[in-house]
Amino acid sequence: MALLIVDLDKRIGNAAAWRDTFTEQLPELEIRIWPDAGNLADIEYLAFMHPDFDSIPLLPNLKAMFSRSAGVESFVNHPKLPRAPLCKIEPPGGDPMMTEYVIMHVLRLHRDIPGYQAAQARREWRRTTIVRPEQRRVGFLGFGMMAKPPALVLQSLGFKVHAWVRTPRDNPAVPIFYGPDQLERFLQQTDIAVCLLPLTRETEGIFCARTFAMMPRGAMLVNVGRGGHVIDEDLIKALDSGQLSYATLDALSPEPLPPTSPLWGHPKVTVMPHVARRPTVGQLVTEIVANIRRIEEGGQPLQEVDVTLGY
Repeated sequence: MALLIVDLDKRIGNAAAWRDTFTEQLPELEIRIWPDAGNLADIEYLAFMHPDFDSIPLLPNLKAMFSRSAGVESFVNHPKLPRAPLCKIEPPGGDPMMTEYVIMHVLRLHRDIPGYQAAQARREWRRTTIVRPEQRRVGFLGFGMMAKPPALVLQSLGFKVHAWVRTPRDNPAVPIFYGPDQLERFLQQTDIAVCLLPLTRETEGIFCARTFAMMPRGAMLVNVGRGGHVIDEDLIKALDSGQLSYATLDALSPEPLPPTSPLWGHPKVTVMPHVARRPTVGQLVTEIVANIRRIEEGGQPLQEVDVTLGY
């Protein structure tokens, strides 16, 4: 039984760290580092971030694939994608780094820190109305394992939290809106929108002139999803008109953001270089090992991607 690691060792840790950590947690698993694949028939598992399936050879005994990438839109429709189950390497309870990051940016916008920073640059002693948490409505687009923990923390702080998802949920922890027909009603009640959606045909460009107009005047946006969720030109127009107050963008398109992009210098935009979270080798190995043990015991893979839906 062997696992082939493709490029993860170049992005997180190194080959020795991956081998040593797997030896500690699952010593019977042989670790191979691409391009040293060895006998392809031995490889039952594959782990990667941004795979090039034109280069990866056919693995005849592949049982499952594990993707480190937060989104799979760049390869999920590749004609040479193996037919083995595709799983995401994510902690089931969310990542504390993502939780703190989302909360940090929501609180920053809620307390109008950008406005105070601008006042400081003008040497202005700015005193303005302070909005209490119970007066602020925070809407999460997407309510998966990365969105739920920060949503619940914000709810515990007194914010009115709700979420918009693709389909209805049983016993949701916050009020849920679902489907295209309820998007407008959701946005009408959202003062700060937090995007943690996957990028699909349905969600690409979801933040555009049409949807910005649905939001309360002066609303704000935190995009921690994908750059393709936001139409930049429409965002700038909404900010310039006052329809939106501020936007924090951790995911952009393209990345890195070109120096010529007007987003860099816009006074109401915070550009972050896609730094919401950085998992460790230990965290990733723990999730892969849990998945492999489950599969070897005859169970279903954890966090399997529905390739027909794209997430």
